[in-house]
Amino acid sequence: MAIQIKTPAEIEKMRISGIALRQVHEAVRAAVKPGATTMDLERAAQQKIDELGAKAAFKGYHGYPAALCTSVNHEVVHGMPSERGTLKEGDIVSVDCGVIIDGYYSDSAVTYPVGKVSPAVEKLLRVTEASLYAAIDKAVVGGRLFDIGNAVQTMCEAEGFGVVREFVGHGIGKSMHEDPQVPNYGEAGKGPRLKAGMVLAIEPMINAGKPEVRVLEDGWTAVTVDGSMSAHFEHTVAITKDGPLILTN
Repeated sequence: MAIQIKTPAEIEKMRISGIALRQVHEAVRAAVKPGATTMDLERAAQQKIDELGAKAAFKGYHGYPAALCTSVNHEVVHGMPSERGTLKEGDIVSVDCGVIIDGYYSDSAVTYPVGKVSPAVEKLLRVTEASLYAAIDKAVVGGRLFDIGNAVQTMCEAEGFGVVREFVGHGIGKSMHEDPQVPNYGEAGKGPRLKAGMVLAIEPMINAGKPEVRVLEDGWTAVTVDGSMSAHFEHTVAITKDGPLILTN
């Protein structure tokens, strides 16, 4: 696989893209409340993207119609924003977004609680997010690619959660998806050696129940087969000689 190595100047451009993306997430976070539709979130995101002079990375990608993926409750990834149905207290909504600035992509996801959620759902969000940071800690020069996914798998399976296999993280740069694929499972010590200048989108997708998912008839929305809740957190991370650098913080 041809893994792209980025120069410090390219990583800085991706950091600028990542800062803009963080601002988009802040705009979306403010719009997440009971009674909102996922299309309300989409409008908030698009308005902020336009304001920042950025470009929505997902819109038009393989024909995808929106700037955001909004996946509610048992939807895992790639849920499409819609005017149908409003968010209710106790729901969760995973918001995945990417932007392009000056030709460089950034990609991140956050699962937001809608109002107050149950302790079980709170735990799913907490553990999934913690597993992202455990994975990021493994994105170091000289490590192995599967160290990253192993960190996610170890933490989440210990809590009885299902680690999604069908969807994985990825390299990112001047394209949305570059080599390598970054699974959320695997054997530590295996996979390509990690080098300074690699930039990875690390993104645990974790189900409260079983790991299996299926894609709905719209060809996009992936849901848990058992109907359990699913959480998704993601950062774009550069591997540097000084350790992992989160570009979407």
